[in-house]
Amino acid sequence: MKFTAPLKSDSIKIMLLGSGELGKEVIIEAQRLGIETIAVDSYNNAPAQLVANRAYTINMKNENEILDVIRKEKPTYILPEVEAINIEALFTAEKEGFHVIPNADAVNKTMNRKNIRQFAAEELKVKTGPYEFVSTFEGLQKAAKNMGFPCVIKPVMSSSGHGQSVAKSKKDLKASWEIAKEARGDASELIVEAFVKFDYEITMLTVRNEKQTVFCEPIGHIQQDGDYIFSWQPMDMSKKAKKSAQKIAKTVTDGLGGRGIFGVEMFVKGDEVYFSEVSPRPHDTGMVTMITQSQSEFALHVRAVLGLPLDYIDYGAGASAAYKAKNDTFNPEIKIEKSAFTKDSFVRVFGKPQSHVGRRMAVALTFDKNSSKKALAKSRKIIKKFTDN
Repeated sequence: MKFTAPLKSDSIKIMLLGSGELGKEVIIEAQRLGIETIAVDSYNNAPAQLVANRAYTINMKNENEILDVIRKEKPTYILPEVEAINIEALFTAEKEGFHVIPNADAVNKTMNRKNIRQFAAEELKVKTGPYEFVSTFEGLQKAAKNMGFPCVIKPVMSSSGHGQSVAKSKKDLKASWEIAKEARGDASELIVEAFVKFDYEITMLTVRNEKQTVFCEPIGHIQQDGDYIFSWQPMDMSKKAKKSAQKIAKTVTDGLGGRGIFGVEMFVKGDEVYFSEVSPRPHDTGMVTMITQSQSEFALHVRAVLGLPLDYIDYGAGASAAYKAKNDTFNPEIKIEKSAFTKDSFVRVFGKPQSHVGRRMAVALTFDKNSSKKALAKSRKIIKKFTDN
């Protein structure tokens, strides 16, 4: 493969549509290969914009604004990194000959929980828990009765757990309805899921191009309010469950097609594995791979986009702990004790220009050669050394 220098007439260009902390790592990995990078987001000084060759701030839900920046820059590859994006712009760009990663149809299916759940369960026939879709409060009441309590209620379109809640009884439904309706994204329709009494949940990072599919070791994670707070790799699971998870992940990603990394989320009960969701991009729980693998999920994503080999080395066990802001401010300061910087840990501060309560602002990554449990225990200790103003 020919590699070019950035800012030349024949430069290979990667454009991110969405420029958060995950996109920042993608930009860094792309630049290590001499790729020209453009970061686009809906607010100024998003993390990836701080390191890209060029940055644009636009309305990400406006078709014309997205197409204008695509046509101006003429990127070799377009990488959608958020759910809150105008999908018609991606279909139009694809028709005009631009390469959307993995492809516009996959982005369309995965950004909407209704589309991906129906695609996975009804077309691909992978195992999921029971679910119904509703658009009225009366419909929610009926669906919750059918699913039983507790049940999980989510907008069909949102990101990072926004709008998600668990209704433990009929009395909780009104609050769950309001939480979903206030979420960013499209809350005109909700998915109501039966609560799967799982032992644990995992992310199976699945990397594919036209020639091969590669799996990272399964990542265990703990969520709070629908967003992850801890993850660890590898997750200790039976060989049968791991094989089933890989089979489901390959079935879903083959069905979606295209190149890149996919974060396939699943519930595991004993040896039984249930598909939950999939993101066609690096996954927040996968930040742990920055300390556990020779090629992080971000490096593998770039390799897949470029059609390069996807092999990597596992270094050992690791864990990540997300730091969520405790305050609202336009001048955030993350205070971290020096003792958090150890020989077997990394700290990553994202540099977001504004914080609000619950916003992910930094992450602690910890390593242990042999034990995920020990790595997780280290990450729990280190994240307690973080505070914000």
